[in-house]
Amino acid sequence: MRISELGRTTKVPVATIKFYLREGLLPEGLLTSATQAQYGETHVARLRLIRALLGPGGLSIVKARQVLQAIDHPPESVHDLLGVAADAVSGPAGDRRDHPRVHQLMATWGWSLDDGHCPTHGALESALDALDAAEFELPAGALDHYRDQMTAVAQAEIDGVPIDSPAAAVRYVVLGTVLIEPVLLALRRMAQQEISRRRFADLPRSD
Repeated sequence: MRISELGRTTKVPVATIKFYLREGLLPEGLLTSATQAQYGETHVARLRLIRALLGPGGLSIVKARQVLQAIDHPPESVHDLLGVAADAVSGPAGDRRDHPRVHQLMATWGWSLDDGHCPTHGALESALDALDAAEFELPAGALDHYRDQMTAVAQAEIDGVPIDSPAAAVRYVVLGTVLIEPVLLALRRMAQQEISRRRFADLPRSD
């Protein structure tokens, strides 16, 4: 199919497809002339993936490119893919390199500190700093409670990693991390709304 048909099939404007081509997100089509190229179903699937990463996944062009490169050229270890995924979903707060409070927490919990690259550690450190700056005090044991709940979620996710196909493992780990993150946040907010309704909706307002 030509680029115009690719656009119609995926409902992505041709100008946007050309932008993705220039940015290296979408592979080039098969050249049939100096100005024409043919595209196939792999390009359709790739475009839908790009839109998912940039849309629901909330990634920047740079982050999406990193994720796609990891899918195309995966590291040897599936564990290393988690680092790629963590980099993708970590915002600017994950750039800081000093995170003593988080490392102390991890040591207390018995979690490994062996990973030299830990953007998520910096992200949590900055998040805790923001709580301090806002003078928002977490209830006693709150972090331990969050750890337990997130450990259960992570365990279920890691248990689902395919082990019979490296390519499938790459897609599962990277995309599962990037695209499930917004799902978890949305479910948290929905649960808060439901619990709040049950607890407070019938209480009289005090003036």
